[in-house]
Amino acid sequence: MKYSNPIISGFNPDPSICRVGEDFYLVTSTFEFFPGVPVYHSKNLINWEHIGYCLTRESQLPLQGCLPSKGIYAPTIRYHDGVFFMISENISGGGTFIVHTSDIRGEWSEPSWLNMHGFDPSLFWDEDGTCYLVCIHWKEDGAGHYLYKIDPFTGKLLSEPVLLSHGCGGTATEGPHIYRIHGKYYLLIAEGGTEYGHMVKILRSDSVCGPYEACPRNPILTNRDYASEIQGVGHADIIEDQNGNWWAVCLGFRPIGGLYHNLGRETFLAPLVWDEEGWPVIGNNGCLDPVMEGPIPGTAEKSSVQEKYSFFDDFDGDTLDLRWNYIRNPQMENYELRGGKVFLRGSDVTLSTPCGNPTMLAVRQQAFENRVTATMEGDMVPGQSSGITVFYNQSAHYDIFVSREDDGFYVNLRKQVFDINVITERQKVNYNGRIRLRIDTSKDFHSFFYEVDGEWVLLGRGMTAGLCKETIFPMSFTGCFFGMFSENGTISFDSFAVEVKDEDLMSV
Repeated sequence: MKYSNPIISGFNPDPSICRVGEDFYLVTSTFEFFPGVPVYHSKNLINWEHIGYCLTRESQLPLQGCLPSKGIYAPTIRYHDGVFFMISENISGGGTFIVHTSDIRGEWSEPSWLNMHGFDPSLFWDEDGTCYLVCIHWKEDGAGHYLYKIDPFTGKLLSEPVLLSHGCGGTATEGPHIYRIHGKYYLLIAEGGTEYGHMVKILRSDSVCGPYEACPRNPILTNRDYASEIQGVGHADIIEDQNGNWWAVCLGFRPIGGLYHNLGRETFLAPLVWDEEGWPVIGNNGCLDPVMEGPIPGTAEKSSVQEKYSFFDDFDGDTLDLRWNYIRNPQMENYELRGGKVFLRGSDVTLSTPCGNPTMLAVRQQAFENRVTATMEGDMVPGQSSGITVFYNQSAHYDIFVSREDDGFYVNLRKQVFDINVITERQKVNYNGRIRLRIDTSKDFHSFFYEVDGEWVLLGRGMTAGLCKETIFPMSFTGCFFGMFSENGTISFDSFAVEVKDEDLMSV
């Protein structure tokens, strides 16, 4: 069956996957965003449902003062003997930790913190029930993949580290996973940096502790020399489905043109087969395409990108939709659902405050062409600014908002680019306690509108390239979000919508 990549669009990097019977579960990195580590569920590897998060409490995920693109790196999800485990590294607080649950749709445990810092950690259970941790350490002789025995419930290390490999000669060796397949131990890694040179390599051994030999065809997956609209392919995890077929999930990104990309690193899927020598062949001879073909388990539902990624919230429920995110640990007293509206109580912490937690609710941008609309209501106090934003990080965002000043109300287009924060366009408006704001996005420009007497008025535009990983500071591993925000006052929103306009794309 043919299917389209990515399988999970927008900022969803470092995918890790496990299977329980006919159910697949997948997690991705979240860095400085809260809640942490979304959990996705699928019956067929193509149609994915967001069912929750591993980290929903500040005690699990301390992010106060977290720098942009720090926080949660490279989670791994595994299932063993009725329990789900997720292991990751909080770069900004606490180090390496494990959480677990018996109810994948419920709450996860408090973290078990490990007495060491191990980047890109992963768990593996051998056939005798021994649990191993493999991770990256940087030592005097360089970066390497190290193996420990571990108690996954307590995080207690039960052995000294064993060096498995320094990698296969590429830069930035990372993302190790161990599997026992066909009587051998396989060590899957990424190299080349999570940019245009990214790639997946594999080694194997007769013993879990090595020595490991490299596949003669490495890299087994990369688009670095392949003319494709998908680039930066790497950081993979592999899974066998219930029919005995194998698959790889990996990250990659889709440039808007040139070398720029703004959606972040997304999750992709490729079929995997084993050659006569017992080495894996992934995708189209080691490359990843936007349209792939493979023996999908179960029945895949055909849906358009519009159906899959458009979003509407009228705030009529008792809880916020799972897709809403905060930047760092939110002050929950600043958010309230009441009477079919969400109230945002803004402080003097702004979207540009370094390492701040402004009052903002945001959803991932998951397509290039979108129409974002929001209806904003409420009285405003002098000095208040409230509106909607395309947000990458504290030094890269475009905002359309209403401000109350001494001589009345203004609608403003503000651009934060590096250390330059400037209002590029503004118009005085007759704000009577209600206004609709709109952002249209494309690969070239974001356009910002406000409504007057039922007609949309273009306030201004901003180049999409200004909100791309390659143009912002600091170096970023995330992607763009669409959000509502308030600064120095309280405002309410009674609707927020993202209408995807990429008409030519299909998800299956």
